[in-house]
Amino acid sequence: MDVTEFCTAPHWPERRSGRFASRIADAHADPGALTAGGPAALSAAGHRFRGIGLLGLADDRGVALNGGRTGAAGGPRAFRRALAGYGAARSVALADFDVPVVDLGDIVPGDSLDETHDRVTATVRAMLDADLMPVGIGGGHDMAFPELRAVVDGLTGPAGLDLDGIYFDAHLDVREEPGSGMPFRAIVEHGGIGTLALHGFDPLSNTPEHLAWFRDHGGNLVDWPAHQWPRSSAQFVSVCLDVVAMAEAPGVSAPAPAGWPAARLAEYVEQAGRQPAVCCFDIMELSPPYDEQDRTARLAAHLFLRFLAGLAQRPAA
Repeated sequence: MDVTEFCTAPHWPERRSGRFASRIADAHADPGALTAGGPAALSAAGHRFRGIGLLGLADDRGVALNGGRTGAAGGPRAFRRALAGYGAARSVALADFDVPVVDLGDIVPGDSLDETHDRVTATVRAMLDADLMPVGIGGGHDMAFPELRAVVDGLTGPAGLDLDGIYFDAHLDVREEPGSGMPFRAIVEHGGIGTLALHGFDPLSNTPEHLAWFRDHGGNLVDWPAHQWPRSSAQFVSVCLDVVAMAEAPGVSAPAPAGWPAARLAEYVEQAGRQPAVCCFDIMELSPPYDEQDRTARLAAHLFLRFLAGLAQRPAA
C-alpha cells in the first residue's frame, strides 16, 4: 500500500532553516523522501533502517470510551508546532545526526476504534516495508496497540524474536474493555510479546486486579537507573506523558499530581535511543486543550529530540 494512504498531510507552521524541524521531510510534499537516502542509516532489533518515520496518531476516541478528558486528538499538531520553534538544526547533540526523518502526517480516524487501529497497523506495516523505524505521536494511548501489532507481525515475529516492552506511565493500561487503557493487554493477547517493564506506576490509580493480570503475563514494576538499561534482542519504548508531574506536564488526558520530573524522563528517553534493540518509540496522550503555555507540547518536542540524540550515539548499521 501507499504508506500515506490513511494519512493527512502534516500541519507545520513555518519551519525556519535554523531549527531541527527544517530537517524533517514531508512525505506528502516530497514523496521521493520515502525512498531517498542510503541503504541503511541505523540498526534496530537486527534490522537495518534507512530512516525514521514520524506518524501522528491523531485520535482520542479511546480516551472518551474510558471516561477521560478528550483533546489528545490534537496532540500531533501541537507537537509539530512546538518542535518548529525548538531545537537548533545543528545542535551540539545532533550536529552529527544524519539519519533521515520523514513525516507521514496524521492518521485519519475511521468510523470505529477498530477501523482506526487497522489503519494504524497498515500504515506502520508500510513504514517497515519502506525501512522506516516508526516513531508515533499521540493521541490516546490505545493507539500504541496497533502500532506494536504491526511491529510484531511485520518485523520481530518473522525474525523469530519476542518484542520486549519498556513503558513510562502512571497506569498499567491493561484494561479488558476497549479504550485508551487497553494497549498492553491487547498486544500481549495478540502475541509476540516477551516481558513488560513499567516505570512510573501510581498505586492510587490502578486496581489490584489489573496489577495481578500484569504480573501474571510477564509484567514487572521497575525502577532501574537509565544507565542500567536491560539487554534484549528487540524492544519497544512507549511514553505516556501523564507519567510526568502535572506541574511540568499539564496538557495530558489524566494529569499526575506527583509524577516524575521531566528531566528524569528525558534521561531514559535518550538512553532508549542508544539501545540497538529499540525498534519502535512513541510519545502519547499530549492534550493541547489543557496545556498551559504549551509546556507539555514543548516537553514532547524535547523528548523526541533527546531520543534522536540517543540514536546519534547508537552503533552504525
